Amino acid sequence: MLAVILLIWQRQRLTAFSNNTASLAQISQSQAVAPELGPRHKLSYQQWVDILQQEAKVAAQSHPQHLSILAGDSLSLWFPTELLPEDRNWLNQAISGEISDGLLKRLGLFDSTQPEVIFVMIGINDLIRGISDEVILDNQRQIMNYLRRMHPKTQIVIQSILPHGGEEATWEGREKLQAISNSRIRQLNQQLQGIAARRGVKYLDLYPLFANQQGNLRREFTTDGLHLSPAGYIVWRTVLQMYNNRELSPKTN
Repeated sequence: MLAVILLIWQRQRLTAFSNNTASLAQISQSQAVAPELGPRHKLSYQQWVDILQQEAKVAAQSHPQHLSILAGDSLSLWFPTELLPEDRNWLNQAISGEISDGLLKRLGLFDSTQPEVIFVMIGINDLIRGISDEVILDNQRQIMNYLRRMHPKTQIVIQSILPHGGEEATWEGREKLQAISNSRIRQLNQQLQGIAARRGVKYLDLYPLFANQQGNLRREFTTDGLHLSPAGYIVWRTVLQMYNNRELSPKTN
């Protein structure tokens, strides 16, 4: 699967943005620019929550077909809408800087929606803030329990925490990143996978796709050692598309 996804990325990287002003190859080879959020990046946490609540309310009232939800932090928040699999309707419930406890407390925002699948990625900000593995895993466990209880017909998909760029990171909090070993993230992911299996929750291991031989986030997949580049999102998109095709497409005899 790893080889297949990387091959798809190599084929798509030159064409994904051919209709836009710059090719993906040019973007990847240059100093990548942070994603543009416009005025939203100035919002307070509560303002974000209020917006997400309204967006979830609209989704609950309109009942879009094949609804998928992204829940998490800035990595999910900045997922370009044009790169999300087109055969689904997407509700993005991510907030920049989010931690697992924050996500757990606001899961009720989309209780009334009827998604086919909920994709969760959370944890890197917990590590940056010095939150212990035990607390992170307990919050993840509670997130899984809550989503399974409130959305019994929905596929819950927990995604692994991604590696960071290590010494090559240029993110403003690079010292905090470098204090977190990527080996610790791998071990945390292994425990996360075990918890998901015991609770009958799907687990997507993205870590190997994004890590180089040293275990750090691959340079071409990141803008600053923490956030993802367009190339990184194409890889992530490919995984989501393959998951959709395998797990969500109608089965034929």
